[in-house]
Amino acid sequence: MRAAAARSIPASTAARALVALSACAATTLALAACGSTGTSGSSVDPATAVPASAALYAGADVRPSGAERSGALAAGKALTRQADPYLRLLGALQTPGSPQLRYAQDVAPWLGPHAGIFLTSLASSAALTGLLQQGLLGPASSSASLFPFGAGGLQGALVLDTSDAGKAQSFLNGQARHAGAHASSYHGVSFQISSSGVAFALVHRLAVIGSEAGVRGVIDTTAGGAALASSGGYAKLARAAPAGALAHVYSNPAASGAGGGAGTAGLLGLLAGARPANVSVLAQAGSVALDADTLASPSTPGGLISADPEGVTALGELPSDSWLALGLGHAGASLTQDVQGLGALATLAGSGSSGSPGASPLNVKSLLSAMLAPLKVLGGTSAQARRDFASWMGSAAVFASGGSLLELKAAIVISSHSPAGSRAAVAKLAAQLRGAGGSLRPVQIAGTDAAVGVALPGLPVVLDIADGRDASGHTKFVLGFAEASVRDALHPASTLASAPPRAAAVAVLGEGIQPSLMLDFPTLLSLLEGVGLTEDPSISGLVPYVHAATTLSAGARTSGGEVQRFRLVLGLQGG
Repeated sequence: MRAAAARSIPASTAARALVALSACAATTLALAACGSTGTSGSSVDPATAVPASAALYAGADVRPSGAERSGALAAGKALTRQADPYLRLLGALQTPGSPQLRYAQDVAPWLGPHAGIFLTSLASSAALTGLLQQGLLGPASSSASLFPFGAGGLQGALVLDTSDAGKAQSFLNGQARHAGAHASSYHGVSFQISSSGVAFALVHRLAVIGSEAGVRGVIDTTAGGAALASSGGYAKLARAAPAGALAHVYSNPAASGAGGGAGTAGLLGLLAGARPANVSVLAQAGSVALDADTLASPSTPGGLISADPEGVTALGELPSDSWLALGLGHAGASLTQDVQGLGALATLAGSGSSGSPGASPLNVKSLLSAMLAPLKVLGGTSAQARRDFASWMGSAAVFASGGSLLELKAAIVISSHSPAGSRAAVAKLAAQLRGAGGSLRPVQIAGTDAAVGVALPGLPVVLDIADGRDASGHTKFVLGFAEASVRDALHPASTLASAPPRAAAVAVLGEGIQPSLMLDFPTLLSLLEGVGLTEDPSISGLVPYVHAATTLSAGARTSGGEVQRFRLVLGLQGG
């Protein structure tokens, strides 16, 4: 089990992206820091009992010791500011009708060293985000069940290694009795099923609780069906995973038949595209790291994990005082997919925005919708859109600078292979935004060949669209918040290439990884508080995470091997 964040992610969703990706792993980590360490266990890897067709699987060491245990506790306490940061996630085992579980009395006597959870489809994976948020940030006295499976819930199961099969069976019998379950069998294996569709079984010393289809899938697998642990993609990625990982999340979009989706599925698609991916979670006192590995495939679209040195170069050309910096590869080839992934993330960040009378018109949902509007046009899939926009695009980058609202500058910068094409795109993009409800403003920006301002519904500043040349004579297409942002994008006083924050990110990432994403959380939090967005229902629950975080650094490791790695490191206060 030891072997086992976004391209243009808006700053306000960076923390949520990290939370969403870790949701599945944290469900199994719920038990890791709740009680005693060390147990003989049956040492069965749950992945050997999970169907190879699983679309999403998370596994964890739930009885860690030494540095793994202390790292999990330190990171959890820093993020949640709770003495027992994972205790409420024990509710993931609290099935319908069950009283509140007590780890020491109810679970520790039979729990083995390994645990896993799998889903048969990515389509409903957004529910896992709510599970994690409620489990980590809910009221300290909450005893609510977080169990996600059943006829009307997720399809899949929890698969738990056991140290005492008899005590595990007693626990399952008790939970089944509380749920009003009745006896049934499948292929000669006894299990219990409730009217709400929750099934309970002990299968080859593994405690299995989930939907009926999920439990039947485990029974089929242990009877000789294809197991996830032996499938080619999973096995290769598991061998490449970093040592010391507390947990990992494996996704296989092809198994689900879902190329996109919302929530966790959208984030995984943004990271890995249509490729299988394995994301390992490593924790220590000062940071939480995600190592996202995917199999290199020239015929299958990749996401953020696809290493592209042009993205690193594009980040280095951004203003040196940027508190948000993101470098991308070939925007013409990837922008459509990126916009789809960002749209999925927007459903997470905007799902709680209030539309009630008297609510502030400035909220996360409206901001994200407005910011995505021009990107959706630029990433259009029609033949005309690709001729007008994708045909001239090279690498791209995003930056934000300034420590207050009055000083804020932000822009998306896309290099151009065709000055005439990108110059013409200024008017073409503006016309489409006007047709979608925007209003045009005449602007003149020194050093540009074409420029126009667009006021978009939901965006409190005018978006300037411009095309010009930088100090090296390279043509760049810029979407900037007002003229000062465009000027900084084209002619920064100094760049990140040799700035101390970038050197610090290189040191944090290690292994020679060059950063393609850098974010300073204290500045982000200050700006969100300045406009009252920390009270927005869609992100207010995540503010404690932002308070606990210092920086976010990410980058890809390029190598000649089959596996590509994208590393994301979240710095924590007090580390």
